[in-house]
Amino acid sequence: MTNQYDYDVLYLGSGHGTFDGAIPLAQSGVKVGVIEADMIGGTCPNYGCNAKITLDAPVVLTRAAERLSGIVQGNLNIDWAQNEAHKETVINGLPDMIGGLLTDSGIDVIHGRGVFEDNHTIVVAGKSVTADKIVISTGLRPHRLDISGSELAHDSREFMSLKTLPQKIAIIGSGYISMEFATIANAAGADITVFMHGDRALRQFHAPYVDKVVTDLKQRGVTFISNADVTAFEQNGDQIQVIYSDNQSLSVDWVLDASGRVPNVDNIGLETLGLIYNKSGIPVNDYLQTNIDNIYASGDVIDKTQPKLTPTAIFESTYLFKQFSGQTKASIHYPVVPSVVFTSPRIAQAGMLVQDAEKGDYVVQQTDLTKDWYRQVDNETLADNTLIFDQQHNLVGVTEVSEQAENVINTLLPAIEFKFGPDEIGRLIHLFPSIGMATWGQL
Repeated sequence: MTNQYDYDVLYLGSGHGTFDGAIPLAQSGVKVGVIEADMIGGTCPNYGCNAKITLDAPVVLTRAAERLSGIVQGNLNIDWAQNEAHKETVINGLPDMIGGLLTDSGIDVIHGRGVFEDNHTIVVAGKSVTADKIVISTGLRPHRLDISGSELAHDSREFMSLKTLPQKIAIIGSGYISMEFATIANAAGADITVFMHGDRALRQFHAPYVDKVVTDLKQRGVTFISNADVTAFEQNGDQIQVIYSDNQSLSVDWVLDASGRVPNVDNIGLETLGLIYNKSGIPVNDYLQTNIDNIYASGDVIDKTQPKLTPTAIFESTYLFKQFSGQTKASIHYPVVPSVVFTSPRIAQAGMLVQDAEKGDYVVQQTDLTKDWYRQVDNETLADNTLIFDQQHNLVGVTEVSEQAENVINTLLPAIEFKFGPDEIGRLIHLFPSIGMATWGQL
């Protein structure tokens, strides 16, 4: 601990890249401060993961009822206003809850926009706050298209706060946010058009499985326009004209700009410090240090190859807690980081990708899961996975498209991370019947 500065460790941002590690760090006796300009807890709890999965829950229910049509009687419809109100009920208390955990641990929460003055000083509302070590955990924000009329478009945070669902929605982009929100809004009755930058959606996922999801959405009425060069948005009465590809246009009620997310590195004084950053974020070394040795970065703001996801941020934040509290001097060693897109069905993956395995000396096992009795219980019609094994038959990668994909990948993570062989796998007795039992039976 130091008497030279206000804090031993000062975090800029209060999301998962901060609070999961800052709380135990403060409890260990380290003097900690957290600066936050927006909602305590950052994107994920307030206008990201938690809000999205709450809005998606009725979609999962309606899909299950659809698959069991004839067994389950009656039609289910999503009431958007009630769904959004339920989402607010679920997430509204999270900032106070997280803020309470911070303050109860002895952390000072400083509200306001922080700007670096030097490598030990951040200015908030005209007041200088100093620290021995500083962690930049400012995350990502929605990218906005630099085109005429861009102010007429909305971002993901605004979509999840809609009190009334517009009837006709244009979604620009075909990544995570686009595909998830297209699924939710379509299930709630909106007419959706997805404007794709190229000719493939979800390029980070296994293409044949993405094609299954896209085909299903098309059958449900979602329109996909590939290679759509969107050049402008224009107000036309109560509607908005989306101008694209050789001056074609589409009239809609609402536009979601889901063209990506960018790191929050602007206007926080990094240039003053000479701290290196780029369009992908802040480069760090194996100890999460920036090019200025007392300044670190954590979470989605890092320029990294690992998926920019909440669990990755939690892992980094916890690693910094262990480093700052003296529990480790080792460099960070990332485990297998899974990823999922919450369409319906989901697509999830972990470990080696299929396209990489097909170039090497691996066994690639593809399975049509709709033929498995367990998947027939609720009539899954879109369910496939690919398991990748090394020559010792250790599982090294998996990808799946199904209603249970996220649970399958979570189930198999230990086998990949700890390189389970037949002896370890044989020692595991699972609950039956369950998705875990069905999944491990593939190994």
